[in-house]
Amino acid sequence: MLWGMPPSRPHHPAARSWRATAAPDWRSRTVAAEEAVGVVRSGMRVFVHGAAATPTPLLEALVARPDLEGVRLVHLHTGGPAPWAAPEQAGRFRSVSLFTGAAVRDAVADGRADYVPVFLSDIPALFRSGALPLDVALVQVSPPDRHGLCSLGTSVDVARAAVDAAPFVVAEVNARMPRTHGAGTIPFDRFDAVVATDRPLPAHDPEPPDAVATRIGELVAALVPDRATLQMGIGTIPNAVLARLQDKRDLGVHTECFSDSLMHLVHAGAVSNRFKTVHPGRIVTSFVDGSAPLYDFVDDNPLVEFHPSDRVNDTDVISRNPRVVAINSALQVDLSGQVCADSLGHRVFSGIGGQMDFIRGAARSRGGVPVIALPATAAGGKASRIVAELAPGAGVVTTRGHVHWVVTEYGAVNLHGATLRERGERLASIAHPDVRADLLRDLRRLRLAD
Repeated sequence: MLWGMPPSRPHHPAARSWRATAAPDWRSRTVAAEEAVGVVRSGMRVFVHGAAATPTPLLEALVARPDLEGVRLVHLHTGGPAPWAAPEQAGRFRSVSLFTGAAVRDAVADGRADYVPVFLSDIPALFRSGALPLDVALVQVSPPDRHGLCSLGTSVDVARAAVDAAPFVVAEVNARMPRTHGAGTIPFDRFDAVVATDRPLPAHDPEPPDAVATRIGELVAALVPDRATLQMGIGTIPNAVLARLQDKRDLGVHTECFSDSLMHLVHAGAVSNRFKTVHPGRIVTSFVDGSAPLYDFVDDNPLVEFHPSDRVNDTDVISRNPRVVAINSALQVDLSGQVCADSLGHRVFSGIGGQMDFIRGAARSRGGVPVIALPATAAGGKASRIVAELAPGAGVVTTRGHVHWVVTEYGAVNLHGATLRERGERLASIAHPDVRADLLRDLRRLRLAD
């Protein structure tokens, strides 16, 4: 076992050159998970592949190591349980999330984990420049093909840069990981240690929209023209929007996350990608997270290209496509149009992600429509999401200068070019009826209205 011995060269001792190994013999290089993670030492920064590509066996083996202290795990949202973020692991492992998922929210709130507010498009450069240095990358990939090439599968996003930047790369080669097209190809000989698995990816079916999401979906769908280029997230509101676009024609897709509802839109014949400027004829995404049929759909499908976040989320790249409709969510919107999307007050809920990238990209696109869509209330209708002022500690993800359309179940308003008074009045008009008078009084209290 390698524990306690510092790495002396940029390859795991079990590694051999792929060029000397025939493709059918790749399994001869595999080792047990506990041996594969032997390259990790105390104090290292370790990248963890995210979402459906989370390398769970490698993480479990890492947590089982009794000798590790001060290891920082750098990641976007991960799939499945996160035993490394449990209270008893404090001091041994520290989560550093670039987008906070449910598994680590409590750890961040308790001060046992860290959150980095950052645009998704900026993360690859942090890795490559060394501004956020990595020592090891833990990834999950597809088996090598006859050319000795693996695929990052369901998540290329920031994993591509992590593999390029980390001196050591440890891979879970999962027989069920889809082989996806685009920029996620990794030579097998890049890996310093390899574990072979045959396990299903974590899968979930989309939640059916409730009455509120259905109404929001109707209002947003009315803003989507034929030949639009779509960016959508995951959730009941995007699902409700997409369900109402099946009669549209020649839609394109350029989105950080590809979902089941987008797959259904493709099957309905509404997506052709014919009128896109960037990668015409192709769906462009950086990760996929959803059902087993969705993973089957992207497997070896040349119509779906996976690219890194610094390309998919590049504002200039986004804006070159025509009629970009970017639909993003929010936790709160204040009367001036400031959008909080990553925290509930001081409590971190998610991350900046790609909201600003796509809102700005859509605004600069010819005929683009940037949309913030959210229910008018939260907490079972007890709290308004349209507020006079954001909660103390709330992060402004999208500034009031970038916001255009805001949609709730009570209507859709465009704030672009509007005064503070006009913005407040328009936002109050789409708040829950019970709070509209209070919001207008707040507008006068803030001296933004007569």
